Amino acid sequence: MNRYPLWKNLIVVLMLVFGVIYALPNLYGEDPALQISARATAITLADQQRVTGLLQQHGVPIKQAAIVNDQVLVRFANTEDQLKAADLMRKELGRAFIVAMNLAPNTPGWLSALGAKPMYLGLDLRGGVHFLMEVDMDTALKQMRERMVEDVRGYLRNEKLRYQLVAAEGSDVVVRFADAAEREAAKAILSRQYPDLEWSEREEGKLAFVVGRFSEKAILAERKAALEQNITTLRNRVNELGVSEPIIQQQGDERIVVQLPGVQDTVRAKEILGATATLEFRLVDGTPTEWEEAAKTGQTPAGALLFQQRGGQPVLLKRQVIITGNQIVDASSGIEQQSGSSAVFVNLDGKGAKRMSDITSQNIGKPMAVVFIENKVETVEENGQMVKKKSVVQEVINIATIRDQLANRFQISGLGSSKEARDLALLLRAGALRAPIEIVEERTVGPSLGADNIKAGVTAAVIAFVAVALFMILYYSLFGVFANVALFVNLVLIVAVLSLFTATLTLPGIAGIVLTLGMAVDANVLINERIREELRNGNTPQAAIHAGYERAFATILDANLTTLLAALALFAFGSGPIKGFAVTLSIGILASMFTAIMVTRSLVNLIYGRQARLKSIAIGGV
Repeated sequence: MNRYPLWKNLIVVLMLVFGVIYALPNLYGEDPALQISARATAITLADQQRVTGLLQQHGVPIKQAAIVNDQVLVRFANTEDQLKAADLMRKELGRAFIVAMNLAPNTPGWLSALGAKPMYLGLDLRGGVHFLMEVDMDTALKQMRERMVEDVRGYLRNEKLRYQLVAAEGSDVVVRFADAAEREAAKAILSRQYPDLEWSEREEGKLAFVVGRFSEKAILAERKAALEQNITTLRNRVNELGVSEPIIQQQGDERIVVQLPGVQDTVRAKEILGATATLEFRLVDGTPTEWEEAAKTGQTPAGALLFQQRGGQPVLLKRQVIITGNQIVDASSGIEQQSGSSAVFVNLDGKGAKRMSDITSQNIGKPMAVVFIENKVETVEENGQMVKKKSVVQEVINIATIRDQLANRFQISGLGSSKEARDLALLLRAGALRAPIEIVEERTVGPSLGADNIKAGVTAAVIAFVAVALFMILYYSLFGVFANVALFVNLVLIVAVLSLFTATLTLPGIAGIVLTLGMAVDANVLINERIREELRNGNTPQAAIHAGYERAFATILDANLTTLLAALALFAFGSGPIKGFAVTLSIGILASMFTAIMVTRSLVNLIYGRQARLKSIAIGGV
């Protein structure tokens, strides 16, 4: 009567094995580490040997060094050695490499091969800096109108349509004509060319106007694009400056949350996020031999400037700037049709398109360079006082040959791989913030506070587990032991699922786990009380066990489904810590249903299932 078929036992065993394997990495701890990656080239064994040689030369002890995911990963025994090594590497390696401090897990190789990783720790458990930023949407919409004014003006000029004025008037784009006939001809063409604008007519004396008002759909799209591009810009900026595992995500319609784990200097973090960056397109001047000569002598030809490529090689570029990043509307990576190689496709506004068309038509067959320019503000100590120093970093990120006359859409070819094309498209899109941002909230969480939070959370979980376990054993005897085993398996499965999806564990997440531990035994209480009731009604122990599990299932499902729906609502409408709480609570509910029903039933079947003439069971007082 109380025996599981083989397939059910296999499911229980497989879930136990899964839980143990994917929860294990969290027991091995982490080492303070440095992640060193090259900006323009792949990491080689020579780079690793250079890093370890520099550390040994300056007496900084290392625990282990290896190349992992195209990065040199150096482990240390303590954070003091990690900090010394970080300062040394940034000084010795220069801008050719990105140095990031990190905590590297000690997960054994056989677990890593199975994809088992420890959970990430959130800002409240690890320490760091939290910013809440608000995007200036009014400026974003103003810039959209200005771009449209330039685009409409250039389009009318190219179409040989006579107009007197194109200007922004409030939230509208206004075009003035000498008479109604010219207006009618232009309106029909503008309506087809710019469907995002709702065009209407207006009269002022003898002058005829056509007014374009942005549709609600176009405004929403611009707001969304401004938010997404600012997020991309901030993420790229933080990654470039070597902050490990940052959290940069949207909150609401206008705000961005930025969390920088491990960063304790709020001023420095503001400098990182507030830096401005842009792009320039220039023609290449001279030959590689002349570039090397100019780099050695410091003398450049008239009309040329000396720049450096990302790999450190010098290059001469024309002083004249073709276009800047402010004139790039969009950029995407793809495949060039003629050669099948990776390329980046760029869209320009009206002014930029005309400028690009004029310059490239006269320079077909010549190379053109893309220059990435970053303006930095750093706070440094001079004579015992903290002062701000401004610096400009300029580097050539790409050189390609002009094959044809370019206009508002062109492609940059000659890229080495699809990854390089994606990275370049990212830089072109995210070289500068699309709209200004303002920090409306900031806070710093110290590493000691994070450690205290972990200790408090673990203590709460242990106390909750022990209290529930003692009660269940005292009240339900052996069946209480079954419930405790299920409770432990439930905890293992929660940790395993969170680790499998590399979720970030926060303090509210720990609260969700603690709450789940308290709620997980509810199902076992329902089952045990139902079995007791069947025994009081005179049923045999085997029949009571069967009826207890069968008849309690509907109640268990109803109770847990209600809580699960509440958790899903918290996840859908909440943000930040509330989402973390909802995730752990949802996983805990699903795991508790499995463990309370299937795991405890497997244990009961194992102990009592083969006893045909069972007289009594250890389930406490009946």
